[in-house]
Amino acid sequence: MTLTGTAAGVPYVALPPETPNAHSPLLVAWHLLDPPRSEEAMAAALPLHGLNAWRVYLGLPLTGARSLPGGPDELMKLVMEDAVLNLFEPLTRQAAEEFPAALAELRTQLGTDGPLSLLGGSIGSMTALRVLTGSGLAIDRVALVSPAVQLFELVEANSRRFGMPYTWSDASRAAAERLDFVARAGEIDRPLLMVVGEEDEKDAFRDPSARLWAALPATASLVTIPGLGHALAEEPGLEAAPRPPTPPRSTRSSPTGSPASPAVRR
Repeated sequence: MTLTGTAAGVPYVALPPETPNAHSPLLVAWHLLDPPRSEEAMAAALPLHGLNAWRVYLGLPLTGARSLPGGPDELMKLVMEDAVLNLFEPLTRQAAEEFPAALAELRTQLGTDGPLSLLGGSIGSMTALRVLTGSGLAIDRVALVSPAVQLFELVEANSRRFGMPYTWSDASRAAAERLDFVARAGEIDRPLLMVVGEEDEKDAFRDPSARLWAALPATASLVTIPGLGHALAEEPGLEAAPRPPTPPRSTRSSPTGSPASPAVRR
C-alpha cells in the first residue's frame, strides 16, 4: 500500500513497514534533480523492499507539485542566471528548514515515534546533510546515493561539461562553503553510507565522495556500483516507473577509488 499526502505543505509518498507499530523506524528520503526527480519516481526507483520501516519520500522545493509557475523553462532561466544562488542554495536551505515541521506532521499522520534515518540522492544528499548538521534533530544514520557533497566541485564540473563558466561572487562562494561537507566532516557524527556509481562523473561526485569518506571515522562506508551512472531512473523521471536492472555486483572503495573488500573501514 502506497500513501500520498502533504506534511506541513511538503508533498510525500510513503511506503509502510511490513509490521507497523507506534515505534516503527522512519526513513525520510529526498530525490535527485536528475531522474528520479520527484517523490513518486524516487519511491519507485528506491522502494527499499524488505526494510521494516516507514519509507517516506519528500518532494523538493521548486520541483514537481511545487514547480515555478513557468515550469521547467522558468527554472532553467533562473539556473542560467545563477545556479548556486537561484537553485542549489535556496532549494537545499528551504528543504532543510521545512523539514522539522514536516517531520512532526509525518509522525502524527503515520503514528510512529521510532528512530529517524535520512536518505538523499544527489542534491537530496546536500539536503540530508544540511538536516543532519543543522537541525538539531535526533538522527540514527544517513545514506547518500549519487552523492553531491561539495557544491564548488559540482558547479565547476558542470561548467566544464557544458562549456559555460560560472562566475563566482562573494555570496555564492559563501554558499559553496556552507555546502562543502568535506570541510565540515567533523560535524557528521552519525554512521554514513555513500553509494556511488562507477560511471558517475569523477570530478563532481566520485572524487568528492571519496574525500568525504576519507575524512570520516570508521562508521562511514563508501560503496561503488559497477555500471551505474548518476541517474537512478530513466528519463523523464517524474512518474513512478520500473527500476532499471541492478548491476550484478558492487565493490567497496578506498579513498583513491580502487576496490577494497571490507564493508566498513578499519
